[in-house]
Amino acid sequence: MTQVTRMRRPLVAALAGSAAIALALTGCTNSGSTGGPEEVTFSYLWSGAEADAIEQIIADYNASQSDVVVTGISSPDFQKQLTSMSSSNGSFDISDHFGNGVGSWAAKGILAPLDDYLAADGVDTSDFIPAALDQMTYDGKIYSLPIAVHSFQLLYNKTLLEEAGVAVPTTMNELAAAIATLTKQDADGTITQLGLGDPSPSTTLTTLGYNFGGDWDAGGEPSPTEPGNIAALQWYVDNIVDLVGPENLATFNSGNGEYMSAQDPFYVGRFAMVIDGEWRAANIPATAPDLDWGVTAIPYASTDLEDVTQLTASTLFIPANARHKEAAAKFLAYLVSDEGMTAFTKALGNLPSRTSLLDTDAFADIDQFDVWMDALKSPNVFALSSAPYSAEYSADLGTAFGDVILGSTTPQEAMQTVLDNSSNYATE
Repeated sequence: MTQVTRMRRPLVAALAGSAAIALALTGCTNSGSTGGPEEVTFSYLWSGAEADAIEQIIADYNASQSDVVVTGISSPDFQKQLTSMSSSNGSFDISDHFGNGVGSWAAKGILAPLDDYLAADGVDTSDFIPAALDQMTYDGKIYSLPIAVHSFQLLYNKTLLEEAGVAVPTTMNELAAAIATLTKQDADGTITQLGLGDPSPSTTLTTLGYNFGGDWDAGGEPSPTEPGNIAALQWYVDNIVDLVGPENLATFNSGNGEYMSAQDPFYVGRFAMVIDGEWRAANIPATAPDLDWGVTAIPYASTDLEDVTQLTASTLFIPANARHKEAAAKFLAYLVSDEGMTAFTKALGNLPSRTSLLDTDAFADIDQFDVWMDALKSPNVFALSSAPYSAEYSADLGTAFGDVILGSTTPQEAMQTVLDNSSNYATE
């Protein structure tokens, strides 16, 4: 499932200097001919302040050893990334993407399998959160590693809940009641406050599917009509769409401010609650310092479904056409080490992907971050498949979710349409 808008905060691109770019694009190296360090190009999708943090980590790595020198380039263009990887000579040696795309790219032969490199560099793959590592694997081989992961929890505006006399909900029935109380409409239907807002319908609805016991990829195939998925969609329709009316909801959402800006609807009180990721904990103090907020586990539909969350991943990979795979693998091993991963995830306000880092105190200064960290210890952590069909499936689900929210079709009909379409998806 695509999560670009939620994982990559919309910052202005800050490209490296032209000399560094020219060097990286030629893919040149002085290794072998001069006996100097091997040069590796790290083309990453982050930009702005996030790119600055990456550059500091690159500098720390370069200073820590003399065998490899890494040059970083901020290049937030997916198409440019894919074009380079599809050519005979690659322009970079290591890059990043998202976990749900691993299977599709591995099936196309544009990712290098990492198993031998990871073994040679002593990377313990058993330490990675299982749901994350599953996304990195295709046809029995590891093609990427998660540098960071993300989980989704319920954030709430403490002031709005207290003013309405609403307790923090723990069950789906309590959440439904809270939404009804916290939603405000004028006599003409105009919404002035929504009990549960939705920064990203696809992520929210797939997450709720897991919370209702659903499975979007049962048996390794698209399974949108699983009963839990349908129950989650129907709950959303009953308690949000039908509560305010689909046209009123669409009008309200069209007037919302930019996500995670000072005008974000959760920050200004238009949303009383949202289901969102850990990056909010780092963004709120900087963007909405006066917001009195809290975060808790997503309410459960039944006692056997407590502490359910969806996991997504930011990943690192080495292209099949990279010129310096071994050297790139050494840098990758550093990035997923204790030092590298802690520095990376803290700088970006993300979660570490290794279980041994979930109890570190390195994130203690980020308010309420432990709620997301602790969620990753639950046995009920799920991730969407990264099979070759994932991109098509994601697009169809997004369209279907939109139709359900607009009230133009029922959850059952929408998911049946997706299932019918899935027979045409790519399998390799």
